[in-house]
Amino acid sequence: MSDRSEREPAGEPLWREALGECLREIRHERGEKLADTARRAGVSPQYLSEMERGVKEPSSEMIAAVAGALEVTLIDLTSAVTENLRAAQSGLPSGVTLLAA
Repeated sequence: MSDRSEREPAGEPLWREALGECLREIRHERGEKLADTARRAGVSPQYLSEMERGVKEPSSEMIAAVAGALEVTLIDLTSAVTENLRAAQSGLPSGVTLLAA
């Protein structure tokens, strides 16, 4: 695979990378193990790990399953990813700030 800098402009992560970062941050904030979240979402721990690392391009169904397992809405998750992308673009520090319903 080619170097990431050849695939995209510097400082602009891919959607799957930003999504994975948010999923991992939410899971860590909840103090959950990857295997526990994966089990509740109905995915393998390996698949969730690949999602979190931005390796997988998950379907909307997989994203919804993991969001549900983390007890966040798709709107909240999408908003958090968007905020992290905006922060990366502006050079500000990113971080997930979600209020679970």
